[in-house]
Amino acid sequence: MTDSRDILITGGTVLTGIATDPALADTDVLIRDGRIAEIGRGLEAPGGAEVIDAAGSVVMPGFVDTHRHTWQAIVRNIASDWSLDEYMAGLHVGLSKHFRPEDTYTSNYLGSLEALDSGITTLVDWSHNLRTADHADAAVKALEDTGMRAVFAHGGGAAQWGGIMPSPVEHPRDDATRLRTEHFASNDGLVTMALALRGPQFTTREVNRADFALAADLDLRVTVHVGDGHFGKMRPILMLQEDGLLSDTITYVHCTTLSDEELRIIAATGGSASVAPDVEAQMGHGYPATGRLLAAGVRPSFSIDVCSSNGGDMFGTMRTAIGLQRAADNEALVAAGTVIERIGLHCADVIQFATLDGANAAGLGGVTGSLEVGKAGDVIVVSGNSLAMSPLNNPFGGIVYNAHPGLVTDVIVDGVVRKRAGALVGVDVKKLRDEASNSRDYILSQMPEASVDGAWHPGVVHA
Repeated sequence: MTDSRDILITGGTVLTGIATDPALADTDVLIRDGRIAEIGRGLEAPGGAEVIDAAGSVVMPGFVDTHRHTWQAIVRNIASDWSLDEYMAGLHVGLSKHFRPEDTYTSNYLGSLEALDSGITTLVDWSHNLRTADHADAAVKALEDTGMRAVFAHGGGAAQWGGIMPSPVEHPRDDATRLRTEHFASNDGLVTMALALRGPQFTTREVNRADFALAADLDLRVTVHVGDGHFGKMRPILMLQEDGLLSDTITYVHCTTLSDEELRIIAATGGSASVAPDVEAQMGHGYPATGRLLAAGVRPSFSIDVCSSNGGDMFGTMRTAIGLQRAADNEALVAAGTVIERIGLHCADVIQFATLDGANAAGLGGVTGSLEVGKAGDVIVVSGNSLAMSPLNNPFGGIVYNAHPGLVTDVIVDGVVRKRAGALVGVDVKKLRDEASNSRDYILSQMPEASVDGAWHPGVVHA
């Protein structure tokens, strides 16, 4: 990064993002040329370096969200009381077709900055409302304009998602190929590319094979929905296995209704997983698979998923995930008449799911996700000085159970400060809010039966 300067973060409690590492009290982190240069006590600030005083605060890797439909940010909470079928009807069959390219830009910019503001420094944008090339270009530009690290996962548009299921319509090869050539010829940029495929539960077998062939032709990672609710009960992993499509470059999203056998197959083939506990618990995907994935040998990552339904920060997602999994683990022991002597899932593990394991799932584990010398300077500072965090006793527990986006004071991506002293750098928040409201109003005006006040319940399209 030519526009980065040296940054010294001093006196914080450092969490590396590696669950087996202890918290490092009163520790400094030096970022030089965009990368972590030193971690230790009493480090000297180079001349001209920016110094961030983190005394009393937690210094940790930025969070990694491995699956978010960022284009839905301008209709946030419209789906907070919806089932999965209502979501498919309301968003994919309904509102999606009314987005103009400028609405896609505004929503992606809003949603990405929301993530960045809350400490998410890496985002897999699962972008599946790309009706035209202009929509795709707008989505990519919005990610680039935030300055965050992102994976643009090209997911097609209404032609692929809003028609009959299983879909006979292939992934838009021409647009994906164009983007790979024009925007993502290199895999080394701050924003990179993947393919967001529908998989065998949403397409015909022939179409699914063609879609995976496209990923191979373009040399792109794949992120794919599997095992979500009644859509996922046809054993999609076995179908992928039969067709020879499993690999270690695939992230499997949800996995809730996959069989234990299928989870073991994912582990054996080196796949990664993305769990979206808030949406899965709400919409009827099935019980979040966190514990079952761990038992099968797969370390999960975390996903915000549909920001049209739930909040967009990782703190709430971590709390939902750990609460639901601990409840499931404990209930099994209670039902068996066993005394609960130790809790199985620890806060440090959950933090690793939200950081390093997320980076691995995004194909970026060698670049980001943990505080290690040589990795990118993707670092956040979470204040420990609020009443909710004081005194800072167990920083792992504090981050998972007490912290919230308002406590994220500083966010650094690739050695560049993107949030300083509680405010995003170079962002006209009022202007963005006005643009978001205008785009929302336009989209709703095109579909009079829709509303964002909680009263609208779309008709079910997939029984």
